[in-house]
Parts: sequence; C-alpha cells; structure tokens
Amino acid sequence: MVKNAKRIQTSFLNGIERKALVWLANRQPKWVTSDLLTWTGTVGAALFALGYILTYLNINWLWLSTFGLIVNWYGDSLDGTLARVRKTQRPIYGYYLDHTVDGINETLMFLGLGLSPLMNLYLALAMLVVYLQLTLNVSMNAHLKSEFKLTYAGLGPTEFRVLAILLNTLLIFITPWRQFEQVCTIFGKTVFLHALDYPGFVILAALCLIYGVTVWRDARYYAKIDPMPGPEDDSQTKARE
Repeated sequence: MVKNAKRIQTSFLNGIERKALVWLANRQPKWVTSDLLTWTGTVGAALFALGYILTYLNINWLWLSTFGLIVNWYGDSLDGTLARVRKTQRPIYGYYLDHTVDGINETLMFLGLGLSPLMNLYLALAMLVVYLQLTLNVSMNAHLKSEFKLTYAGLGPTEFRVLAILLNTLLIFITPWRQFEQVCTIFGKTVFLHALDYPGFVILAALCLIYGVTVWRDARYYAKIDPMPGPEDDSQTKARE
C-alpha cells in the first residue's frame, strides 16, 4: 500500500517549495544521491541541536541552529524529489529509510531544545512524544487508506522550520526575552521557566489539539468502512462453522 499512497501536501509554501526543489534536483551533481541527502538532513538536525546546547556559552550559537535548519530542509526535502526527477524511486526502501531517519532527526532536535538554557527538558520531551504520535498516525494511514498526509492546518515541516528560524533570530536580538526566567510551582515541584517555554506550551497545546482531532476523524472514518458485525453476520458465521 505504501507504494501507492497519495501524498497530501497543502501547506502555505508548498507551491513555491515544490518548484524550488525540482530546480535544485535538476542541478545536483551525479555523485549526490537520495541516500546522501537523507543523511545530510540528519547532519542538519544535529547542527540545530548543537547550536541550542551551545547557547550556554553564547546566544549567537543560534546562528548555527538556523544553518542546521537550512541543511535539514535541503536534505530532508530534496531526497525524494531527486529520486522522482531521476526516476530512481525505491518506494519500500525509501519509505523505511526516510521515516527511520525522520524519527532520529526529530529526537535530536527536540533534545537539543530541552538541553539548552532556553526550554525546559520535560516540555521538550512532551512535544517530542506528541510529534512522534502524529508521525505514527501518518504512517498508519499510509498503510490503511493509502494516504500520506504531510500537513495540518496549512502547516508542514517547512513552515515549522521557517517559524523556528524566526524565533532564533528574535532570541538573538531581543535580550530581555532570551534572559527571561520565572520560577513557579507545578504539582508541588519548583519549575524554572525560560524564554521558549511559553511558546513551547502553545505549540504543545496546538500539537495535542491537532492530534486529537486527527485521531477522532480517522477513527470515525475507519469505523464507517469497517462496521460492527450485525446479527445477520453472526448467524452466517455460525452457519459456516
């Protein structure tokens, strides 16, 4: 089923991004392969995480994180386009490798956020869990209804990267925001909130809402195409036995 799964991409930047990726794919040297681009995306994710962790030393390391996001976009978005342009698609292998590496990339990036002085580690881990749940839901739908949905509410990975770049830039130049720290008590425990924690709470709430609505809609769809057996079905089953 994965080989025939329909890609649903309705993000705001999709039209521009698709043209840019085809343009880039047609200009890649022969030694650049889809696998190389896939792992290039992982290098970008590692640079993003490293930049955030190094903000303990200097906030300007966020420029490294921004560069990592660009590298991650380049590798993660271009690998599939290159295969399609060159007609070298390997649907089963590509699907496995791409989604395995996506899980690695997402883990690196959220851990980088949580290990920085800008976001609480527990909040970053909660965001990672919900994001991985959404990714799991996409994979299940690719198998069950041949639908590979890449965007939610007009937002996809590229839009999230753009928002992250904007946040990085604002943090570098707005000193009071990056130095923000608040102490509060949650469930009897003292918690220190930092610059990205409140935006993180908003993103976490949005991810939870998107996940909840998505699961509810998908469950209704599957219940409709796979209804509960009625009395007649039970009697036919017993007759066959």
